Amino acid sequence: MIDFYISKLFNNNYSMNNLESYPPVLRHLDPQQHPSPPPPNSDPDEEFQDPDAVPIIDLECLDHEKLEEACENWGLFRLVNHGVPLTLLKELQEVAKELFSLSFEAKENACSDSPVTYFWGTPALTPSGTALTRSPQNMNWVEGFDVPLSQLSNFNPQLPTLESVRVLVMEYEKHLSRIGRRLFEAMAKNLELNMKSTKEYLAEKSGMMRVYRYPNLPDTNVGWGMDAHTDSSVMSILNQGDEVGGLQLLKHHQWLNVKPIPDTLVVNLGDMMQAISNDRYKSVTHRVRINKHKERISLCYFVFPGEEVVIESSKYKPFTYNEFRAQVQEDLKALGHKVGLPRFQHSHNSQVSLL
Repeated sequence: MIDFYISKLFNNNYSMNNLESYPPVLRHLDPQQHPSPPPPNSDPDEEFQDPDAVPIIDLECLDHEKLEEACENWGLFRLVNHGVPLTLLKELQEVAKELFSLSFEAKENACSDSPVTYFWGTPALTPSGTALTRSPQNMNWVEGFDVPLSQLSNFNPQLPTLESVRVLVMEYEKHLSRIGRRLFEAMAKNLELNMKSTKEYLAEKSGMMRVYRYPNLPDTNVGWGMDAHTDSSVMSILNQGDEVGGLQLLKHHQWLNVKPIPDTLVVNLGDMMQAISNDRYKSVTHRVRINKHKERISLCYFVFPGEEVVIESSKYKPFTYNEFRAQVQEDLKALGHKVGLPRFQHSHNSQVSLL
């Protein structure tokens, strides 16, 4: 009976162009009222026809020199031959679409009193999962689920769709944990880090998963799916599907598209990796652009250091990820934006004043 109800709700939402499935704050621009059909054979990203120069790293035949170049010059790369079954990548995309198509109220109620957090309008959350409020002028056009993987085995969702997500994510985590450790070990070798094992930096079950949906809007000037930012992680591993683009990275003061390519993952380095590498590697600035014609679903796995692992380098004062996260939260509340690594530089006062 529950399966029938959810199936009916799923179909009804799609007949209404999914409008009622969005949080109320994201509903006021209804694409039904402002139709903008794409012209035949058009490319939504036609204004960005630059050749795709994003580095490609083959995990099966890992080339340490290519990896080094990608980390130093880009802070982002595509990953091929990663070992994640294509069927699993597609199943995750499909079940995520089904989950987001449920009513806003169903999604909100399903995550009450659970380790999984449902959020919208901002990706900035406190450690307890509370979204940091933003003014309508600075709102991000995104909704998502924050999934702490260490607590996933104890999560017993009532919605069958959410249970499907849980089962698939648990399988996905095994692959992404393997990938994260393999890449970090290669980076640590390139950096000649003095450590006995990756466990000194990457704690067991330290990863986190987020599932995002970005609406399609006829007027893409209303805002961003996600503002320009750097990730606080060691690295982030993205499954952005193979249809709808939107991810952009900043390189040499220009924004470049990272177009979706089937059966590839996108890896970007975060603040922790930049600090660990003593600024040799780059925490890449990136953002998400809204698409006019199609909503975008993406799934991101974040690799974090152990919360009490002390990160030391000549450029920064020693700090733990817990301290870094607390400072980011403080700045978001006080300033409305993240300062990040400059807070921990030895000459942080002059750096912060530039932000």
